[in-house]
Amino acid sequence: MKTFSVIFVLLLYLNSAAQIAVEMPAPPYIKTVQFYGNTAQSQLPLIQLGTPLRLSFDDIIGDESDFYYTITHYNYDWTPSVLVKNEYIDGVDDVRIMNYTNSVSTLQLYTHYELTIPNQYTTAITKTGNYLLEVFNADEELIFSRKFMIYSPLVSVGVEVLRSRNLEFINQKQVVNFFVDSGDNVLINPKNTVKTLIIQNNNLKNTIGSLKPQYSIGNRLEYRYNEEASFFGGNEFFDYDNKNIRTATNRIRFVDLQDLYHNYLYGNVTREDQEYTYNPDINGNFLIRTMQGSDPRVHSEYAWIHFSLDHPQRPKGEDIYIYGNFNNYDLEDATRMYYNADTGRYETALLMKQGYYNYKYVVAKNGKRLEENPVSGDFWQTENEYDVLVYYRPPGARFDELIGVGNALSTSISNVRRD
Repeated sequence: MKTFSVIFVLLLYLNSAAQIAVEMPAPPYIKTVQFYGNTAQSQLPLIQLGTPLRLSFDDIIGDESDFYYTITHYNYDWTPSVLVKNEYIDGVDDVRIMNYTNSVSTLQLYTHYELTIPNQYTTAITKTGNYLLEVFNADEELIFSRKFMIYSPLVSVGVEVLRSRNLEFINQKQVVNFFVDSGDNVLINPKNTVKTLIIQNNNLKNTIGSLKPQYSIGNRLEYRYNEEASFFGGNEFFDYDNKNIRTATNRIRFVDLQDLYHNYLYGNVTREDQEYTYNPDINGNFLIRTMQGSDPRVHSEYAWIHFSLDHPQRPKGEDIYIYGNFNNYDLEDATRMYYNADTGRYETALLMKQGYYNYKYVVAKNGKRLEENPVSGDFWQTENEYDVLVYYRPPGARFDELIGVGNALSTSISNVRRD
């Protein structure tokens, strides 16, 4: 009987672990997935309740395939919530994406799809919290999925970015301190009912969660951690802009027209041992734009972008990837670089839509990204964006509400803690 109980508990654990929501990367024929909240550029949607949500993507097969979407609500830890669909959606999902247009006068044919919520079928999302939007084909096969969050500003969240107090990492790390002020709202037993998440540069693969308030002053919860809330600073993103796809620029060394355009970027170098240099960026995001037409959605060309990096060959088991929001910060075969012994450089080419892109290089060991960056280096001065999310599940509640969001840029980084 004891053995049976152990097996039963283990099965329950494995079942619950298997239910944690994981984003499905888009297949090779789905390109330029853009996910918007109320921002001008594609990034992780972190939107206030009632704000429209927009998704767009291209199918480079270009055969006007049918795609469908569903929306699912999740708890703070990305396990499924107990809410049924009609408790968080007015209307229905599992509906075909009806808004699509074929590309116009482009060498690479593609069909451009757009989804806006609310729409005539999904008229409103009514609850705050974590969500997963999934896109399926006509055979009900999952094509890709993306996470997003909806909040209601029931509490105020103050955020500040500091240098690490750990002398070992004082030049490499940034620390995020914050407070949660509930005002007239009372947060019951906050050490157990309030959960937080810190996100660096809209990248859900680079977060710190589950910090508990260290102390409270009235209705204000204070989070003044050092090591537990520290991030490696990284470095500024590289960028390129090929809105004029036929012309070389200060980022594009030369252009070659074959079946499609090929844009060869100037090579990048390892920056780990260099001095930090500020370079304006958009923190890993991208914008689609073109000078070859009036509507970038369907007039933009696709081009092969050739990347190269001057870096010594990594030890066996370590790979270098191109990293950015253009593919949702995924480590995938398409973005893996290959060492060319003849040139002494890492090289690869990606098929990308015209526009302005941020990217950087990261190292992964056995498929897992190294926290420290041996290519770009880590600097406390790097300009990064931090979002702090605050979740609350009061006693007796059935799901985790997202009740507040705070934001700060490390351009205001300080050596002194402010009270």
